[in-house]
Amino acid sequence: MNLFTVMQRFPTHRDCLNYLEDVRWGDDPECPYCQSNDVERKQEKGRQGRWNCYTCTSSFNVLSGTIMEQTRIPLQKWFVALSLMINAKKSLSSCQLGRDIELNQKSAWYMQQRIRTAMASEGENELLQGLVEADETFVGGKPRKANKRVDDNKELGRKVSKKVAVLGAVERGGRVKTTVPRDVSGWSIYRFLKSAVNPDVTTLITDEYRAYNSVSGTVPHYVIKHEERYVDDWVHTNTIEGFWSGVKRAWYGTHHHYTREYMPLYLAEASWKYNERQNPHSFSDFMQGLFG
Repeated sequence: MNLFTVMQRFPTHRDCLNYLEDVRWGDDPECPYCQSNDVERKQEKGRQGRWNCYTCTSSFNVLSGTIMEQTRIPLQKWFVALSLMINAKKSLSSCQLGRDIELNQKSAWYMQQRIRTAMASEGENELLQGLVEADETFVGGKPRKANKRVDDNKELGRKVSKKVAVLGAVERGGRVKTTVPRDVSGWSIYRFLKSAVNPDVTTLITDEYRAYNSVSGTVPHYVIKHEERYVDDWVHTNTIEGFWSGVKRAWYGTHHHYTREYMPLYLAEASWKYNERQNPHSFSDFMQGLFG
């Protein structure tokens, strides 16, 4: 859903609430705390969308238990932020989002991290199958040189930021899964692929990195030796390498820097966009996913 469509369909806060209530409950509202249907809309001046539950005596609204619970940011801005993030091929910086929806950078970053958290939880239990390519890469880089020439001297301890290793696996023509491991040892690769791939119906393709031999006994494993060629008929890792290219373009061109702590969320955004790349209803499916 593009920005123009969002503004047409959801011009007011009330329109956003009505849409979310229809997605979550339809014609049968339910208390999110006790799952009772003995509820009634609460009448309050200046507040919209509140409900009372006569079973557990709690008060709630359609946002209860979601990433937007207790938000003070208008729902229209949440909807616009989601639309902008979905349609930004190289992701969207919090500074740019803040300018677009008239919020400060910290509030915009807060919204984005909540949205990325929801993206990370979608499809996490679905295993990859078929022809699956796996690969590791390193995201990050060196900082800009300091002003003082003495800082360029390695003998005086110039500080250099370390790149962060990430692992990924992708189905040919299908979905992708990623993780930020402690290292790229055989044990880390084995644990990741065990949680991401269905070994009974999967053929795994990797490059010649020896750590991938840790899974050779659990799944059919083919290796493309990049020292000799990049494609050998159907044996190649071009799909996962194309995905890594998008991840790095977002890092270089948009974000420039993020810490290891938050890297899983940025990878989750890239993975979700890749997995929904052919879905014309990704906006509504994301909203549906908020309510489990």
